[in-house]
Amino acid sequence: MTASRPAPASPPAPLAPSDNGVAATRWLATGSLLGLIVLCLAWELVLAPLRPGGSWLALKALPLCIPLAGILKNRMYTYRWVSLVIWLYFTEGVVRGWSDQPPSQWLALVEVALCLVLFTACTLHVRLRQRNAKAAAALAANADTGTAAPPAR
Repeated sequence: MTASRPAPASPPAPLAPSDNGVAATRWLATGSLLGLIVLCLAWELVLAPLRPGGSWLALKALPLCIPLAGILKNRMYTYRWVSLVIWLYFTEGVVRGWSDQPPSQWLALVEVALCLVLFTACTLHVRLRQRNAKAAAALAANADTGTAAPPAR
């Protein structure tokens, strides 16, 4: 009786290529959101408050703390709704950048820049994750049928 060798296992299906862009946009979104929270608090409490000693307008930083947990947990839904809500802060920055005097005006322009960075990072993050999910689904479907994967774009 001869020992039969087991047939060589087929190579595992290749996984979707890891995209550094997803990680970069995640960190960019996290950094700009944290920067916006710090800016809102510092602006209204220390740097250029509406009233000496700070103002209640510093509470505008609280709604920004809500999506922080979802961004840190990498939840797609959070990236989507943050990209819509951030336009409220953008609008406030544009109005105050246009109407306030220089210390507050400069801070408003920084707020506008942070809002644009956050919006761009969230939008790109969602787009890249959806593209990677489609590529992974195509690879899985091709592995099931045994056909070659289409070239990546």
